[in-house]
Amino acid sequence: MITSSRTNRFIVLGLLPALLIYSVFVIIPIFWSAYYGFFDWKGIGEAKFNGFDNYIEALKDPIFWLALKNNMIVVAASVLGQVPLALLLALVLRKSTGFQRFIRSAVFMPMVLSSVVVGIIWSYIYHPQIGILNFLLEAVGLESWTKAWLSEKSTSMYALTVPIIWNYIGPYLIMYIAALQNIPSDVDDAAKIDGATGSRKLFSITLPMIWDTVKVTIVLCISGSLKAFDLIYVMTGGGPAHSTELLASYMYNNTFSVYRFGYGSAISTLIIIISLVLITVSQRLMKRNDG
Repeated sequence: MITSSRTNRFIVLGLLPALLIYSVFVIIPIFWSAYYGFFDWKGIGEAKFNGFDNYIEALKDPIFWLALKNNMIVVAASVLGQVPLALLLALVLRKSTGFQRFIRSAVFMPMVLSSVVVGIIWSYIYHPQIGILNFLLEAVGLESWTKAWLSEKSTSMYALTVPIIWNYIGPYLIMYIAALQNIPSDVDDAAKIDGATGSRKLFSITLPMIWDTVKVTIVLCISGSLKAFDLIYVMTGGGPAHSTELLASYMYNNTFSVYRFGYGSAISTLIIIISLVLITVSQRLMKRNDG
């Protein structure tokens, strides 16, 4: 009992510095931002208390709801794109041959690059005159499919989901490979003896054994998608006509372009609330599937 108590004490002491740093740079700013959401404040000068006016204004603003809709598109693209693609690649690349290590590095490389660099690369890919995408479509006789991908409202938001998936698939690939390699070898041997191969083995043995990792990646996808900003800002800036506006870019523009720091703080608080709601719902749905 004494040993257990000492162990717990050492664990708490070991975690305390990290917890303090996290509290100072993450937890306290979140509450500070929520506090300023109740004020009409331009970043300098007097802050006038206005209650829930900023929150009500945001919920009445059609651009806020358009940004939320676009964020839901990014969430859906991330969960339905990054997770299954990363899992499929992990199943193919789980062995450690030289070629497979090279492919892993290639898939992970976009995560190492700056988001600004990724945004510039994909801006050139989508460019209506010199972009490689339109060039390839013309080369295979699909000239009618060529578009100004980032300048048309009908295609801009969906075009942006591709570099988002491409940029962030690497970390999930590494997580899945680690989870697959932790499956005991005797489980695979027993599956072969029982005749479980292919899709039957995948859905009956492999997925249940790495399901906790899948749940973690889904939570990371949702939280990451709701704070997406840099790629959108570099490639479109939220345009044309707010068609690619996200909650984070909407918050940024209101805070640093028109200096409505109180309103921007209210929006950032709403982003956190929406993230918590979506993560909670997803966790409950996955827990129901576990049962």
